[in-house]
Amino acid sequence: MRDITMKLITVSEHATGTTDGKTLEVANTEDPRTLDLTGVTRIDLHFPKFTDGRAYSQAFLLRRRLGFAGELRATGDVLIDQLVQMERTGFDVAVLRADQNLDFAQRQFDRYRGFYQGDAVTVEPLFARTGATA
Repeated sequence: MRDITMKLITVSEHATGTTDGKTLEVANTEDPRTLDLTGVTRIDLHFPKFTDGRAYSQAFLLRRRLGFAGELRATGDVLIDQLVQMERTGFDVAVLRADQNLDFAQRQFDRYRGFYQGDAVTVEPLFARTGATA
């Protein structure tokens, strides 16, 4: 099994949660490169519907190009099927849609034990991490 770093929360936990710093709510039409990230500790990226993946690109830009080290939270129409890709593009927390089962969601990560390619979280591809040569 691989280590799961993504935290899964319900809509009610998200609504009643407190923040320990400055939080930005970013629409999926905004360009992250134009944001002032000074003092920001959490960014909520919104999925208006599950077929709209612009927040994946925003997350990747924030992590890899802009070096944002705070919390990236996926909100909106977040389904179990999206979780592994969300984690790979840099999300720390996913707010599951109300009809999604938290236990089923956690098992989604067990289906994928590892990846050959690098991603926003683990930059090096598998061969570089294991010392294998091409």
